[in-house]
Amino acid sequence: MTHAPSSDPTSNKRNVVLYRNGSVYTAADPFATAMLVDGGTVAWVGSEQAASSIADDSMEIIDLRGALVAPGFVDSHLHLTETGIALDSLQLGAVRSAGQLLDAVASSTSQGPVLGHGWDESTWDDPALPSADELERAAGGRPVYLSRVDVHSALVSSSLAASAGLAGLDGFSAGSQVKRAAHTAARQSTRRLPDDALRAYQKRALGNAAENGYVAVVEMAGPHIGGLSDLRIAASWNLGHDDGAVPEVLPYWGSLVGSEEHAREVLNGLGVSVQGLAGDLNIDGSIGSRTAALRSDYSDSPGERGTLYLSVEEAAAHLAACSLLGVQGGFHVIGDAGLDAALDALDLAAAEVGDQRIRAAGHRFEHVEMADARAVERLAHYSITVSAQPGFDAAWGAVGGLYDQRLGSRSRAMNPFASFYSAGVPICFGSDSPVTQLLPWSSVRACLEHNNQEERISARAAFLGHTRAGWRAAKYHNPMAGQLVPGSLASFAVWDAEELMVQVADGRVQSWSTDPRARTPLLPALDTGRDPVCLQTVRDGEELFASPALRS
Repeated sequence: MTHAPSSDPTSNKRNVVLYRNGSVYTAADPFATAMLVDGGTVAWVGSEQAASSIADDSMEIIDLRGALVAPGFVDSHLHLTETGIALDSLQLGAVRSAGQLLDAVASSTSQGPVLGHGWDESTWDDPALPSADELERAAGGRPVYLSRVDVHSALVSSSLAASAGLAGLDGFSAGSQVKRAAHTAARQSTRRLPDDALRAYQKRALGNAAENGYVAVVEMAGPHIGGLSDLRIAASWNLGHDDGAVPEVLPYWGSLVGSEEHAREVLNGLGVSVQGLAGDLNIDGSIGSRTAALRSDYSDSPGERGTLYLSVEEAAAHLAACSLLGVQGGFHVIGDAGLDAALDALDLAAAEVGDQRIRAAGHRFEHVEMADARAVERLAHYSITVSAQPGFDAAWGAVGGLYDQRLGSRSRAMNPFASFYSAGVPICFGSDSPVTQLLPWSSVRACLEHNNQEERISARAAFLGHTRAGWRAAKYHNPMAGQLVPGSLASFAVWDAEELMVQVADGRVQSWSTDPRARTPLLPALDTGRDPVCLQTVRDGEELFASPALRS
């Protein structure tokens, strides 16, 4: 790929850049091969012949050599600090036994607490967990905190349990695994970090996002996760920093409110602007840690049905208060009983403030993994946006996988993406990083290859759910965000893809025709054995990431 000699390819603020000889994903011209960016705006998209007529020495010219330019991805649910910590701590996803986990702890060179993430005993031949004392010995007396892959429970050493005062808290047991209140206390005890450390972890996460084509991330902050300092640092990235541009951060704050006045007080006390009082305000927990609230017992743990963290009345008061104030409210909800509580809360709130105010507020529910047909109808009735994670099904939805173990036959109905689309439920997609990785094309593929064929959706529907729908779900101020048309913000990524094509999901939910006359823009083929490689990420005209291959 080449550039004009008069340009400075290292500058983040090039004036005019012409991308040509590639493919541009745009509604303005589905056969576009070139795009002109002027400052932070898309100035033009069109053909190679037209690009030749407008190219001159005043602009940087990037030869795409067949690469794809597409709207940048939006991750609709992640945790910046947790992602940065997970990237820099013990990687436990490949561990397959308690012994291997103890070996990993012993290998840590950390001078402080031994932190790790990603273990999943559902993949072990023997799911027995190491004891707190075994963790203590393996760490040589250092405190140990190892988050389960879902981050709804963790393994802790005896010294950490003592220093954090976990004994007696809900979710503490004689073993090493802690849940609910005990887990929150354990995590917070290892997160009392100076602001510069928090900022470094968030920078690490934002850099990882930029390298994978994300132009924006939705930060799900809350008092039980990282606290106000963490939120304020996350929001501050939008003000600009000397160490380079990063993806835009769209923050939410998961704090329960009981009235319109209370909601106003909370928002005014944050010290930063947030998108709403939604996100990881937990109605329940997770399937993996058996804390998601179920209507009937877990298949592999008779008598256990998870936990409801909020009552219907508390959730209803929260939704009513947010609706009256005109801000987004919402919850983390996974189990079917958890969703029942959230939907009953919507009914109560609507009886107080009216259906129209509920719909106008644009409330969002995170995850919503277990939704039957009636629940889907109720979500559609109130125009609730579902913020889902396709990577969950890819990781745990196969026969014999985690969902099958925990839920038996109920696992077939998990993550009903096609049902949401068919009923008109607004849907957007994210990773819940660090639960799953920031790999957007893998997430799109997970929609195409859903373990339940009835719930598969097309590549175009999945791509829109990972891009434009993310902006809309956050009620972003610019209605053109998430598309590349003249006048829109220049927020995009350039991808080296083996092949471009139209992909459907076995005749299931399709939002366009495969006929070329339908003028459908092409997307990368996702059955080639590798994900497209990100060559460049640009947000509002500023380069966030560039591979050396882009201008070589």
